[in-house]
Amino acid sequence: MTAFIRRVLGALGLDSAIFEEVEADRSATGQAMLVVVLASIGAGIGNSGIGASAVAPIVYGSVASLLAWATWAALIYYLGTRVMPESTTRADFGEVLRTLGFAAAPGMFRAFEVLGGTRWLVLPITSVWMLAAMTIGVRQALDYSTTGRALALAALGWGVALAVAIGVGLLFSTPVS
Repeated sequence: MTAFIRRVLGALGLDSAIFEEVEADRSATGQAMLVVVLASIGAGIGNSGIGASAVAPIVYGSVASLLAWATWAALIYYLGTRVMPESTTRADFGEVLRTLGFAAAPGMFRAFEVLGGTRWLVLPITSVWMLAAMTIGVRQALDYSTTGRALALAALGWGVALAVAIGVGLLFSTPVS
């Protein structure tokens, strides 16, 4: 099994040791970016289906996801190291970027929304799963001793990232008349 697949499976399993490994491996930034792109492709398939008409929404969704990921990681990094640090907090932007990238792994399962009538089930499950992964990623990247602080920061960052993704989506969407 490749390191990438092992890491994705570990992130899906909410394994804090995997998040710690990714945090420490500076060469894993590209892998984290790939996870974000794969999760956005999953969401794009779930939202748009499969076929030629789905290509543009998936591409736009991937761009929006990468922008949201970077924005969210910057916000988490700033708040986590400047506003809400613990005495043990030692982090750089790359560590936060990598752990949060792998935290997007459950988003790949959003592709199952393409199966008729499953969005009501798939979207909430993957959203909660991603928030749990984000919480672990934040806790590991910022060396927090409490999960509550990491959860609060992850939820705040998730809300901002979602707002960025919606904003980019609105910029590239076609108005309904």
